[in-house]
Amino acid sequence: MRVSTNVLLGLFLGGLTLVGCDCHGPEPVWNPTPYALEIPPFFPPMDIPADNPLTEEGVRLGRMLFWETRLSENNEMSCGTCHLPEVSFADPEPYSTGVTGATGTRNAMALINMGWASSYFWDGRALTLEEQILEPIPHPDEMNLPWSEAVDRLKNDETESDYPQRFFDAFGTTEITADLVSKAIAQFVRIMISSDSKFDQWRRGETSLTDSEYNGYQMFLREGGDPEVVPGGQFGADCFHCHGEAGLQFTDHLFHNNGLDPSFEADPGRALVTGNPLDSGRFRTPTLRNVALSAPFMHDGRFQTLEEVVEHYNSGGVASSTIDPFMKYTTGGLALAPSQKADLIAFLHTLTDTVFTQNPAFQNPH
Repeated sequence: MRVSTNVLLGLFLGGLTLVGCDCHGPEPVWNPTPYALEIPPFFPPMDIPADNPLTEEGVRLGRMLFWETRLSENNEMSCGTCHLPEVSFADPEPYSTGVTGATGTRNAMALINMGWASSYFWDGRALTLEEQILEPIPHPDEMNLPWSEAVDRLKNDETESDYPQRFFDAFGTTEITADLVSKAIAQFVRIMISSDSKFDQWRRGETSLTDSEYNGYQMFLREGGDPEVVPGGQFGADCFHCHGEAGLQFTDHLFHNNGLDPSFEADPGRALVTGNPLDSGRFRTPTLRNVALSAPFMHDGRFQTLEEVVEHYNSGGVASSTIDPFMKYTTGGLALAPSQKADLIAFLHTLTDTVFTQNPAFQNPH
């Protein structure tokens, strides 16, 4: 069979056209925008993981995922359900209630300046934000949704949220994974910075403290005890050891037994992680920032008011086998006068930052 030259030429040119054409259009370009994180005055640098740098796209995605109810079994609970803005992204109940009606065993900590923390959860079992975020979604007492199903819901998203595109914008891939979900939410939580309380403004020279607030601040900084009885005593409230203002974080990010109980069968705390009996009853120090908004207090939410908290420390707490060395007044207490306790509470209120709690960039975008 003979084939004409024209036919052969046509087939050749057609082949070139097929080989040379881009039938799917140009490859999308991934070009994330670095997030310009502002470190507030007197704050230390933030240690951001090299494999999860902050980007505008990642933070936006993280905010959407933080408030995404489809990451729960019943499509009704998000991270924000137990971390409410008006109470400094904490829970006003002693224990949070999950989608199945089960309650947790510890109070939900306030999400404030978490980018400076060195461990997470009351017992410090997570060493990074990314690791911490992986736990609540599949936890049976919380959102109770297997990660495989959570990822499928986001992959098959047909709403205006358009998660596949948002994951590409943030991470350069439309392949959604639990790891990338946690990275995005971690980016959002890292930019949730509180730095505009009255105390911050005072430190920056923008306002003045009242006499009561300043006296409370001095009480906060001084050693407890009568100097005639206790070497080094300064008639203070002894707060600064664990809640020092270094870096303006008002936490040492360490673990202490602060004299709540004589024994620890109900909750051994840090010992559950380390297996060390000497860690029994020790819990991570929470920040005092926005403490006036984030009741109830302690790992089990046992105290409803700041007055109860101050009186606990004023009483000296309860002696136990692992009581912290800083809790050195279990006999006799601090013996603070009512006016001194009132001044201390007035100072604690200067740590309230409603600019933080009302920041539109942190609210539900859905």
